[in-house]
Amino acid sequence: MTQPSVILATASYDHTIRFWEAKSGRCYRTIQYPDSQVNRLEITPDKRYLAAAGNPHIRLFDINSNSPIMSYDSHTNNVMSVGFQCDGNWMYSGSEDGTVKIWDLRAPGCQREYESRAAVNTVVLHPNQTELISGDQNGNIRVWDLTANSCSCELVPEVDTAVRSLTVMWDGSLVVAANNHGTCYVWRLLRGTQTMTNFEPLHKLQAHKGYILKCLLSPEFCEPHRYLATASSDSTVKIWNVDGFTLEKTLIGHQRWVWDCVFSVDGAYLITASSDTTARLWSMSTGKEMKVYQGHHKATICCALHDGAEPSSS
Repeated sequence: MTQPSVILATASYDHTIRFWEAKSGRCYRTIQYPDSQVNRLEITPDKRYLAAAGNPHIRLFDINSNSPIMSYDSHTNNVMSVGFQCDGNWMYSGSEDGTVKIWDLRAPGCQREYESRAAVNTVVLHPNQTELISGDQNGNIRVWDLTANSCSCELVPEVDTAVRSLTVMWDGSLVVAANNHGTCYVWRLLRGTQTMTNFEPLHKLQAHKGYILKCLLSPEFCEPHRYLATASSDSTVKIWNVDGFTLEKTLIGHQRWVWDCVFSVDGAYLITASSDTTARLWSMSTGKEMKVYQGHHKATICCALHDGAEPSSS
Protein backbone atom coordinates (compact mmCIF):
# COMPACT_ATOMS: atom_id res chain seq x y z
CA MET A 1 0.00 0.00 0.00
CA THR A 2 1.44 3.38 -0.96
CA GLN A 3 1.98 6.20 1.50
CA PRO A 4 -0.49 9.10 1.19
CA SER A 5 1.35 12.28 0.16
CA VAL A 6 -0.13 14.14 3.13
CA ILE A 7 -0.28 12.38 6.49
CA LEU A 8 -2.41 14.06 9.13
CA ALA A 9 -3.02 12.33 12.46
CA THR A 10 -4.63 13.38 15.74
CA ALA A 11 -4.94 11.74 19.15
CA SER A 12 -7.47 12.25 21.88
CA TYR A 13 -8.39 11.44 25.47
CA ASP A 14 -10.92 9.05 23.86
CA HIS A 15 -7.99 6.60 23.44
CA THR A 16 -7.93 6.72 19.65
CA ILE A 17 -5.55 7.96 17.00
CA ARG A 18 -7.26 9.15 13.83
CA PHE A 19 -5.90 9.67 10.33
CA TRP A 20 -7.54 12.34 8.18
CA GLU A 21 -7.73 13.37 4.56
CA ALA A 22 -6.50 16.93 5.00
CA LYS A 23 -8.52 18.43 2.13
CA SER A 24 -11.86 16.65 2.55
CA GLY A 25 -11.79 16.38 6.34
CA ARG A 26 -12.72 12.69 6.15
CA CYS A 27 -11.34 10.35 8.81
CA TYR A 28 -10.12 7.29 6.88
CA ARG A 29 -8.64 5.26 9.72
CA THR A 30 -8.92 4.96 13.49
CA ILE A 31 -6.41 3.18 15.72
CA GLN A 32 -7.64 2.12 19.14
CA TYR A 33 -5.12 2.99 21.86
CA PRO A 34 -6.48 1.43 25.05
CA ASP A 35 -3.31 1.50 27.17
CA SER A 36 -3.18 5.21 28.02
CA GLN A 37 -3.83 8.67 26.70
CA VAL A 38 -1.54 9.83 23.86
CA ASN A 39 0.35 13.00 24.77
CA ARG A 40 2.26 13.57 21.55
CA LEU A 41 2.35 12.29 17.97
CA GLU A 42 5.29 12.53 15.58
CA ILE A 43 5.78 11.21 12.05
CA THR A 44 9.18 9.92 10.93
CA PRO A 45 10.99 11.95 8.23
CA ASP A 46 10.45 9.15 5.67
CA LYS A 47 6.67 9.12 6.41
CA ARG A 48 6.74 5.39 7.16
CA TYR A 49 6.05 5.45 10.90
CA LEU A 50 4.06 7.31 13.52
CA ALA A 51 5.30 7.54 17.10
CA ALA A 52 2.69 7.86 19.85
CA ALA A 53 3.95 9.04 23.23
CA GLY A 54 1.80 7.66 26.04
CA ASN A 55 2.10 6.72 29.70
CA PRO A 56 4.76 5.47 30.20
CA HIS A 57 5.66 3.99 26.81
CA ILE A 58 6.22 5.16 23.24
CA ARG A 59 4.65 3.03 20.52
CA LEU A 60 5.77 3.09 16.90
CA PHE A 61 3.11 2.36 14.28
CA ASP A 62 3.55 1.61 10.61
CA ILE A 63 1.63 4.42 8.84
CA ASN A 64 -0.50 1.78 7.07
CA SER A 65 -1.12 -0.60 9.95
CA ASN A 66 -3.22 -0.54 13.10
CA SER A 67 -0.97 -2.41 15.50
CA PRO A 68 2.32 -1.09 16.89
CA ILE A 69 5.47 -2.59 15.43
CA MET A 70 7.68 -1.51 18.34
CA SER A 71 7.33 -0.37 21.93
CA TYR A 72 9.89 1.73 23.81
CA ASP A 73 9.44 1.11 27.49
CA SER A 74 11.97 2.52 29.93
CA HIS A 75 10.20 5.76 30.96
CA THR A 76 8.23 5.50 34.21
CA ASN A 77 5.69 8.31 33.71
CA ASN A 78 3.89 10.27 30.96
CA VAL A 79 6.03 10.80 27.87
CA MET A 80 5.37 14.44 26.96
CA SER A 81 7.68 14.92 24.01
CA VAL A 82 8.97 12.80 21.14
CA GLY A 83 10.86 13.53 17.93
CA PHE A 84 13.27 12.16 15.35
CA GLN A 85 16.75 12.90 14.11
CA CYS A 86 16.61 14.19 10.50
CA ASP A 87 17.60 10.85 8.92
CA GLY A 88 15.19 8.96 11.17
CA ASN A 89 17.97 6.86 12.71
CA TRP A 90 17.15 7.73 16.29
CA MET A 91 14.34 9.12 18.38
CA TYR A 92 14.40 11.35 21.44
CA SER A 93 11.85 11.69 24.22
CA GLY A 94 11.13 13.65 27.39
CA SER A 95 8.98 12.49 30.26
CA GLU A 96 7.36 13.54 33.52
CA ASP A 97 9.73 11.01 35.12
CA GLY A 98 12.37 13.75 34.83
CA THR A 99 14.45 12.21 32.06
CA VAL A 100 15.34 12.85 28.43
CA LYS A 101 16.11 9.66 26.51
CA ILE A 102 17.58 8.71 23.15
CA TRP A 103 16.51 5.56 21.33
CA ASP A 104 18.13 3.87 18.34
CA LEU A 105 15.17 2.85 16.19
CA ARG A 106 17.02 -0.23 14.94
CA ALA A 107 17.88 -1.58 18.39
CA PRO A 108 15.82 -2.38 21.49
CA GLY A 109 16.14 -0.37 24.69
CA CYS A 110 17.23 3.16 25.46
CA GLN A 111 20.76 4.14 24.38
CA ARG A 112 21.19 7.31 26.48
CA GLU A 113 19.48 9.01 29.38
CA TYR A 114 19.82 12.54 30.76
CA GLU A 115 18.47 13.53 34.16
CA SER A 116 16.55 16.82 34.34
CA ARG A 117 15.49 16.38 38.00
CA ALA A 118 11.99 17.74 37.27
CA ALA A 119 9.12 16.64 35.01
CA VAL A 120 10.13 17.28 31.39
CA ASN A 121 7.36 18.95 29.35
CA THR A 122 9.14 19.62 26.08
CA VAL A 123 12.25 18.59 24.13
CA VAL A 124 13.45 19.88 20.76
CA LEU A 125 16.39 18.90 18.58
CA HIS A 126 18.64 21.69 17.38
CA PRO A 127 18.95 21.67 13.55
CA ASN A 128 22.64 20.80 13.99
CA GLN A 129 21.35 17.37 15.12
CA THR A 130 23.89 17.28 17.96
CA GLU A 131 22.05 19.08 20.77
CA LEU A 132 18.73 18.55 22.51
CA ILE A 133 17.03 21.35 24.43
CA SER A 134 14.61 20.45 27.22
CA GLY A 135 12.17 22.46 29.31
CA ASP A 136 10.76 21.26 32.63
CA GLN A 137 8.08 21.84 35.23
CA ASN A 138 10.43 23.79 37.52
CA GLY A 139 11.25 26.32 34.80
CA ASN A 140 14.66 24.98 33.76
CA ILE A 141 15.86 24.95 30.18
CA ARG A 142 18.83 22.69 29.55
CA VAL A 143 20.98 22.01 26.51
CA TRP A 144 22.22 18.44 26.21
CA ASP A 145 25.34 18.15 24.08
CA LEU A 146 25.12 14.73 22.44
CA THR A 147 28.74 14.79 21.31
CA ALA A 148 30.12 15.55 24.77
CA ASN A 149 27.27 13.53 26.32
CA SER A 150 26.64 16.17 28.98
CA CYS A 151 24.55 19.23 29.88
CA SER A 152 26.32 22.19 28.25
CA CYS A 153 23.99 25.02 29.30
CA GLU A 154 21.27 25.76 31.85
CA LEU A 155 18.80 28.65 31.94
CA VAL A 156 15.89 29.59 34.18
CA PRO A 157 13.86 32.35 32.47
CA GLU A 158 11.27 32.53 35.27
CA VAL A 159 11.77 30.71 38.58
CA ASP A 160 9.17 28.05 39.39
CA THR A 161 7.20 28.73 36.21
CA ALA A 162 6.81 25.60 34.09
CA VAL A 163 8.27 25.72 30.59
CA ARG A 164 5.50 24.17 28.50
CA SER A 165 6.92 24.32 25.00
CA LEU A 166 10.18 25.02 23.17
CA THR A 167 10.78 25.69 19.49
CA VAL A 168 13.94 26.36 17.47
CA MET A 169 14.11 28.23 14.15
CA TRP A 170 14.96 25.89 11.25
CA ASP A 171 18.34 27.61 10.74
CA GLY A 172 19.23 27.45 14.44
CA SER A 173 19.17 31.25 14.86
CA LEU A 174 16.43 31.55 17.51
CA VAL A 175 14.93 29.56 20.33
CA VAL A 176 11.58 30.35 21.97
CA ALA A 177 10.32 29.05 25.33
CA ALA A 178 6.66 29.39 26.32
CA ASN A 179 5.45 29.11 29.90
CA ASN A 180 2.41 28.77 32.15
CA HIS A 181 2.12 32.54 32.56
CA GLY A 182 1.43 33.13 28.86
CA THR A 183 4.94 34.48 28.28
CA CYS A 184 7.36 33.65 25.48
CA TYR A 185 11.07 34.16 26.02
CA VAL A 186 13.08 34.53 22.82
CA TRP A 187 16.84 34.08 22.58
CA ARG A 188 19.24 34.52 19.73
CA LEU A 189 21.52 31.50 19.52
CA LEU A 190 25.06 32.63 18.97
CA ARG A 191 27.39 30.29 17.21
CA GLY A 192 30.58 30.18 19.22
CA THR A 193 33.08 27.38 19.10
CA GLN A 194 30.48 25.47 21.08
CA THR A 195 27.56 25.61 18.66
CA MET A 196 24.92 26.65 21.12
CA THR A 197 26.12 27.53 24.56
CA ASN A 198 25.38 31.22 24.02
CA PHE A 199 21.78 32.29 24.51
CA GLU A 200 21.47 36.03 23.92
CA PRO A 201 18.15 37.41 25.25
CA LEU A 202 16.26 38.98 22.37
CA HIS A 203 12.65 39.50 23.40
CA LYS A 204 10.05 38.82 26.09
CA LEU A 205 6.56 38.49 24.66
CA GLN A 206 3.43 38.53 26.80
CA ALA A 207 1.42 36.50 24.30
CA HIS A 208 -1.63 35.28 26.24
CA LYS A 209 -3.34 35.73 29.58
CA GLY A 210 -3.70 31.96 29.97
CA TYR A 211 -1.20 29.13 29.64
CA ILE A 212 0.71 28.70 26.41
CA LEU A 213 0.49 25.00 25.65
CA LYS A 214 2.51 25.03 22.44
CA CYS A 215 4.79 27.47 20.63
CA LEU A 216 6.08 26.81 17.13
CA LEU A 217 8.31 28.68 14.69
CA SER A 218 7.54 28.48 10.98
CA PRO A 219 9.48 26.11 8.68
CA GLU A 220 12.21 26.82 6.14
CA PHE A 221 9.94 26.92 3.07
CA CYS A 222 7.88 29.69 4.65
CA GLU A 223 10.78 32.11 4.03
CA PRO A 224 11.10 35.08 3.75
CA HIS A 225 8.17 35.17 6.21
CA ARG A 226 8.99 34.08 9.75
CA TYR A 227 6.18 33.43 12.18
CA LEU A 228 5.74 32.23 15.73
CA ALA A 229 2.48 30.44 16.54
CA THR A 230 1.32 30.30 20.18
CA ALA A 231 -1.55 27.98 21.19
CA SER A 232 -3.24 28.74 24.47
CA SER A 233 -5.71 27.72 27.15
CA ASP A 234 -7.62 30.91 26.21
CA SER A 235 -8.92 28.92 23.14
CA THR A 236 -7.01 31.03 20.60
CA VAL A 237 -3.87 30.64 18.55
CA LYS A 238 -1.88 33.79 17.89
CA ILE A 239 0.46 34.29 14.96
CA TRP A 240 3.38 36.64 15.59
CA ASN A 241 5.76 38.15 13.07
CA VAL A 242 9.25 37.18 14.25
CA ASP A 243 10.55 40.47 12.90
CA GLY A 244 9.68 42.62 15.93
CA PHE A 245 7.25 40.09 17.44
CA THR A 246 4.17 42.02 16.37
CA LEU A 247 0.81 40.26 16.38
CA GLU A 248 -0.18 39.32 12.81
CA LYS A 249 -3.38 37.32 13.38
CA THR A 250 -5.49 35.68 16.06
CA LEU A 251 -7.07 32.40 15.01
CA ILE A 252 -10.51 32.26 16.59
CA GLY A 253 -12.85 29.28 16.35
CA HIS A 254 -11.87 26.70 18.93
CA GLN A 255 -14.17 26.62 21.97
CA ARG A 256 -11.68 25.31 24.55
CA TRP A 257 -7.95 24.93 25.22
CA VAL A 258 -5.74 24.60 22.15
CA TRP A 259 -3.09 21.99 22.97
CA ASP A 260 -1.07 21.59 19.83
CA CYS A 261 -0.34 23.06 16.43
CA VAL A 262 1.73 22.16 13.38
CA PHE A 263 2.63 24.09 10.21
CA SER A 264 2.37 22.69 6.70
CA VAL A 265 5.77 22.30 5.05
CA ASP A 266 5.48 25.68 3.25
CA GLY A 267 4.04 27.51 6.25
CA ALA A 268 0.87 28.37 4.31
CA TYR A 269 -1.40 26.42 6.70
CA LEU A 270 -1.59 25.60 10.38
CA ILE A 271 -3.35 22.62 11.96
CA THR A 272 -4.50 22.87 15.58
CA ALA A 273 -5.85 20.42 18.17
CA SER A 274 -8.24 21.37 20.97
CA SER A 275 -10.16 20.22 24.04
CA ASP A 276 -13.32 21.04 22.07
CA THR A 277 -12.70 17.56 20.45
CA THR A 278 -11.80 19.02 17.03
CA ALA A 279 -8.70 19.66 15.00
CA ARG A 280 -8.80 22.55 12.54
CA LEU A 281 -7.01 23.71 9.42
CA TRP A 282 -6.25 27.42 9.10
CA SER A 283 -5.03 29.57 6.24
CA MET A 284 -2.03 31.62 7.33
CA SER A 285 -2.68 34.27 4.69
CA THR A 286 -6.27 34.99 5.78
CA GLY A 287 -6.29 33.68 9.36
CA LYS A 288 -9.55 31.90 8.52
CA GLU A 289 -10.58 28.38 9.42
CA MET A 290 -10.71 26.19 6.31
CA LYS A 291 -11.60 22.76 7.65
CA VAL A 292 -12.81 21.18 10.89
CA TYR A 293 -11.80 17.58 11.62
CA GLN A 294 -14.61 16.10 13.70
CA GLY A 295 -14.73 12.56 15.03
CA HIS A 296 -13.02 12.38 18.39
CA HIS A 297 -15.35 12.11 21.39
CA LYS A 298 -13.11 13.77 23.95
CA ALA A 299 -10.37 16.41 24.00
CA THR A 300 -8.01 16.26 21.01
CA ILE A 301 -4.60 16.98 22.49
CA CYS A 302 -2.06 16.41 19.76
CA CYS A 303 -1.69 16.47 16.02
CA ALA A 304 1.01 15.50 13.53
CA LEU A 305 1.35 16.47 9.88
CA HIS A 306 3.84 15.47 7.21
CA ASP A 307 3.08 16.98 3.81
CA GLY A 308 6.68 17.41 2.64
CA ALA A 309 8.83 15.23 0.45
CA GLU A 310 10.60 12.27 1.97
CA PRO A 311 14.35 12.85 2.36
CA SER A 312 16.10 11.56 -0.77
CA SER A 313 18.07 8.42 -0.05
CA SER A 314 21.73 8.98 -0.71
